[in-house]
Amino acid sequence: MSVLRIWFGFALVITLTAPSLAQYVGREQDITGLRLGQRVLVDDGTCPAGEVKEVSGAKMTPTGIMPARKCIPRLGPKKK
Repeated sequence: MSVLRIWFGFALVITLTAPSLAQYVGREQDITGLRLGQRVLVDDGTCPAGEVKEVSGAKMTPTGIMPARKCIPRLGPKKK
């Protein structure tokens, strides 16, 4: 019974952490096929030092997904 609980806990952790992983791109134009709820980190230098732009699929419109943009703290070293 405890092995089942361990596997269930492991699967739960993987399920909850996988969507939180964001993709890095260098320009906002490089984002293709943004999905509702998807987060993409854009490192184009438009945010203050120590922050990176987060573009997320925020709202469904008749023409597609409307992106939301905000600057968030950079976690870890700058990625190229």
